[in-house]
Amino acid sequence: MSKSTPDLLKGYLVLLASAFAFSLMCVCVKHLGERLPVAEIVLARSLISLLITRLMIKKAGISPWGGNKRLLFIRGLLGTTALFCVFEAIASLPLASATVIQYTYPTFTAISAWLLLKEKINHNIGLAIIMGWLGISMVIQPDWISSSSIQLPFNSVCIALAGAFLTALAYISVRKLSKYEHPLIIVHYFPLVSIPITIPFLFVQGVLPIGIEWIWLLGVGLFTQLGQLWITEGLRILPAAQASSINYIQVIFSAVWGILLFNEQLDSLTIIGSFFIFGGSLLSLKKRRD
Repeated sequence: MSKSTPDLLKGYLVLLASAFAFSLMCVCVKHLGERLPVAEIVLARSLISLLITRLMIKKAGISPWGGNKRLLFIRGLLGTTALFCVFEAIASLPLASATVIQYTYPTFTAISAWLLLKEKINHNIGLAIIMGWLGISMVIQPDWISSSSIQLPFNSVCIALAGAFLTALAYISVRKLSKYEHPLIIVHYFPLVSIPITIPFLFVQGVLPIGIEWIWLLGVGLFTQLGQLWITEGLRILPAAQASSINYIQVIFSAVWGILLFNEQLDSLTIIGSFFIFGGSLLSLKKRRD
């Protein structure tokens, strides 16, 4: 059954809101990554998420455990591992570069959705993904080949790409779960899995936050929680490939924050690449033809 226009519009809007929230989360992680270990940031994010989600579940009057516990656990494990990679990339790479590498995940998502969920990739979605990939290549190219730029650390790039691949798999599991699980239950399983995984790291590399770092930690939790809820709702409404191509807009948000807050520079290729990314997002909004 096809979605109505109001439903599709809601899906587009919540995904754009999700991209904006995640871009603000990246800003918080970038500030914290200069001193705090990644595992500690993930733990703080998970604790805040657990508190907020349990309160929302209680208010909604639903069981917190869901039905398909195995797939819910797998989703939590994939999300936790992906978040470790993404936060490490944000901490060790320029914000714009870390974000554009992370946004190779829509290609992985579209292919995985085709293989695992049997979702078709129509012309609009296929072209949107190609445009987004070209845009990402243009944005990242100066750091790779320009003699006037500092080359990106190879290990950090590999970690970022691993995060993108794991993110795609996590989104596929969310897409499958969203057909019969409440969005709050899907979000709830992330901290249930991530907290036990991250606590042991504190005994080895824990650092006590000071001053404004507490505010940044709170921001990581709040913005990620909003992003998770909105993207889960968006994936419930729209096919995984289409939802992922819309989220390219986060690259532009992060580029703006990089300029305003971290003195990162944008050259002509980066600007052109951003237009390709934005164009791909707009193309994905076109009504799907049967």
